[in-house]
Amino acid sequence: MDTFDAIYQRRAVKHFDPTHRLTPDEEKRLLEAAIQSPTSFNIQHWRFVILRDPELRRQIRALAADQAQVTDASLLVLLTADVKAWQKQPERYWRNAPKDVAQMVVAWIGPFHEGRDWLQRDEAQRSIGMAAQTLMLAAKAMGYDSCPMIGYEIERVAELIRLPADHVMGPMIAIGKATQPVWPKPGQLALAEVVLENRFPA
Repeated sequence: MDTFDAIYQRRAVKHFDPTHRLTPDEEKRLLEAAIQSPTSFNIQHWRFVILRDPELRRQIRALAADQAQVTDASLLVLLTADVKAWQKQPERYWRNAPKDVAQMVVAWIGPFHEGRDWLQRDEAQRSIGMAAQTLMLAAKAMGYDSCPMIGYEIERVAELIRLPADHVMGPMIAIGKATQPVWPKPGQLALAEVVLENRFPA
């Protein structure tokens, strides 16, 4: 599928065929596409939790306003990120770069993040967001539909998946075969409202 077609056709689908499953090769293809997403300093904060266990999915559905896509989707991926990934052997993120470039960039990572907890969290969430969009567009390009979900009890789901203390939660992405037509888009803002030239008005 053409990239622009995938962008325009991607919608938040709520009804999935509960009997359908992706093949292991399809899952791998999707996740390998997702990790092509950009991250600050190539830190690759994201950690993709594949929610496969049926009982775990049932528990999460109960914490997600009983949304059917939690249990019915072919694949359910919870995006999390390691906020402290910048501290964890950062040289490995640049192991294939020219030595002088790797040394320069790795030397910047610590000073850029140190003492700026807000920035560490912001960078982790930015990385999650870009990976989520890549995952959804890749799914669409493969003929599947998806639904990003943040409507769940974050703290309780974090407990269920044993989220480490230095990680943050992002959305779940439900992926699978849609069983119902999607609604028309509810309302797209005009470019004139969301695009500014150089500065906000005084």
